[in-house]
Amino acid sequence: MSNCVFVWDAEGLPPDGDWTVVLWRSFAESTCQSVVSIPKLVEDNADVLKARYLAWIYDLGERLIDGKRLIDHLELRPGFSYWWMTAIAQKFTYVGSPHITDAIRLMAFDAWATEHTLSRVVLASSNQQLAECMRLLCTRLGLGFDWRRRTKQSVHVSLVRRVYQVLPQVLQTIVYFIFYFVDRWPLRGAGLKEWRQTNGQVTFFSYLFNLVPDATNEGRFESRYWANLPEVLQKNGCKTNWLHIYLKDPLHSIAGLAAQKINQFNHTGSGEQVHVALDSFLSVRVGFKALRDWFRLAWAGRNLEPEISKVTSNGLILWPLYAKEWHNSMVGSRSIINSLYLNLFETLTKSLPTQQVGIYLYEQQQWELALIYAWKASGHGRLIGAQHTTMLYWDLRYFYDPRSYKQTGGNDLPMPDKVAVNGPASLNACLQAGYPEEDLVEVEALRYLHLGEAKVEAGTVSTPASVFAKDTLRLLVLGDYLISNTQLQMNLLVQAVPSLPAGTVITVKPHPACPIRVADYPSLSITVTMEPITKLLAECDVAYSSAATSAAIDAYCAGVPIVSMLDPNTLNLSPLRGWAGALFASTPEELTLALTSAATTQRTRDDRNEFFTLDPQLPRWRKLILDSLA
Repeated sequence: MSNCVFVWDAEGLPPDGDWTVVLWRSFAESTCQSVVSIPKLVEDNADVLKARYLAWIYDLGERLIDGKRLIDHLELRPGFSYWWMTAIAQKFTYVGSPHITDAIRLMAFDAWATEHTLSRVVLASSNQQLAECMRLLCTRLGLGFDWRRRTKQSVHVSLVRRVYQVLPQVLQTIVYFIFYFVDRWPLRGAGLKEWRQTNGQVTFFSYLFNLVPDATNEGRFESRYWANLPEVLQKNGCKTNWLHIYLKDPLHSIAGLAAQKINQFNHTGSGEQVHVALDSFLSVRVGFKALRDWFRLAWAGRNLEPEISKVTSNGLILWPLYAKEWHNSMVGSRSIINSLYLNLFETLTKSLPTQQVGIYLYEQQQWELALIYAWKASGHGRLIGAQHTTMLYWDLRYFYDPRSYKQTGGNDLPMPDKVAVNGPASLNACLQAGYPEEDLVEVEALRYLHLGEAKVEAGTVSTPASVFAKDTLRLLVLGDYLISNTQLQMNLLVQAVPSLPAGTVITVKPHPACPIRVADYPSLSITVTMEPITKLLAECDVAYSSAATSAAIDAYCAGVPIVSMLDPNTLNLSPLRGWAGALFASTPEELTLALTSAATTQRTRDDRNEFFTLDPQLPRWRKLILDSLA
């Protein structure tokens, strides 16, 4: 066998040849020693690779340039570094930084290559940045390299988008900034009077999204993020303030409708609840201050890149994957929106009467870091990050190199006073990642309280010995937040359906932010519904989820057999990764086998309480908030 390696980063099967085939995005396993799966290597060495990647991010921030760390060069306010808001430091595996997958796979390949005797690497890929990283890796290892460039799949882009993309990046950013102001200007001033005059001492920071439609249409505020917590606090005499970050959805598709909802919430709240939007604080003055910060970032980014591009991970050069992301964070649309977030939060926290407690949705988004700085700089009380969903192993936003948690008093990682985790699973994940134990507090899982109502008797969930005895297999499909994930999931189902039992009944529940149309899948006989997931789970034999949706947890904890799609194009972002009994499929054949076997398998465990803390009376939340007001 030749010492040549053929790295296949493409669809379909690689060509035959006298080489070892390295599958870059396929989980296909083989007893043949001439085939290696990089995704499988990543999963087999996950802890080591995750730690190595986080260490590289830490080293980037600590890079000394003219005697100062990169973190210190990016200080925008005393004690607050913009570094933490950059896409590189944020590490949003799910959406913002898809090349994280390639970086970690390069680390896995680097480790594998150093343990084998190789002479040459051939890469078949359409990814120019990956090819450059592989070339540099081969140069370091003294290997020959050949890039067989694949044709990149074209994506339809509208004429307006094409015109926008040909503009210089600076002009793109200015156009984006102007569009943002025009689009959100109708929200300006909504709820400001009530905000400045509030008597409440507890403030929540959340999204104007995932609201209960019936309540919203009646002008009442009910959010699935917070369940019955607002009602519990109100019954205990606790007045609350609510800062909403506007996201477009069917309930308020334009900013003007969102402003109307804010005003209706304030009218219905009668002073017990005060509502305002982040964009309520838009002004010309805030805009100019954001532009000032943006100019500073653009200048700094250009001067700092030559040095930070030299930072390697044990000799592995990854910068070609991140150069574009760095430019966007320093001069692109991300930089201008981050600058705007910082100035908006400074404005709103200064105009708010002194608060004793602040609570925000903990997702490690850029706006959260701006909030933490502005809240503390304005002299408000304790700030709590509320973890509202599952904490995925490969969602790297939630994880930092343990050295990052050390607070030295100089542009440290912005951290809340407490992170309220929603159960044992997340608590253990945080502790294993090195998050300071004294800064963690366990509370009830507000978004999953319905799981406590599931009918699970004596810790046992049973499915019929054979669902086929009913002549029907009832399959529930749970969609994803991202259209790309949903399309991949549905296309895999299309290929698997001919092999499923005849008469299979398929019900599809899309994510609220990503509709699924029956007409897009003419070969499938499906029913699309938005009924509550608890009702749908009670009426199915097996569930099939996308690669990353947290709805898989609902099925798993309710005792419904669940099969999750395994996306070979990214890391395993399933919330069920590592849990006993969880099934995954990446090919039509695997999906058919998994669905049919799962539907006839008896579950004998009730794992709800291993995931979440469930008590509808919310004793932990009441203690955390109300004791702070005593």
